[in-house]
Amino acid sequence: MDFGLISKREKARRYAEERDRFTFHQFTVEIKGENNPHHVSFHDGDWSCDCDYFGSHGYCGHTMSLEIILDQMLPDQADSE
Repeated sequence: MDFGLISKREKARRYAEERDRFTFHQFTVEIKGENNPHHVSFHDGDWSCDCDYFGSHGYCGHTMSLEIILDQMLPDQADSE
């Protein structure tokens, strides 16, 4: 039995429960939309999505869904506490 791995898994679970440890600075995600997949990216507080709605409004359901999933883990949300 690899006790080092067991220790790492316990630490990973503890970290995962402490969401304030994490701040995302950039990532790219593909979201399977109702009609087409969409590519959403986040870079230093700025969202981007390839859907038409985002292009004219600067936000969309795809970016908002990620904000919900990543609740309090994004830099602009963490700073507002």
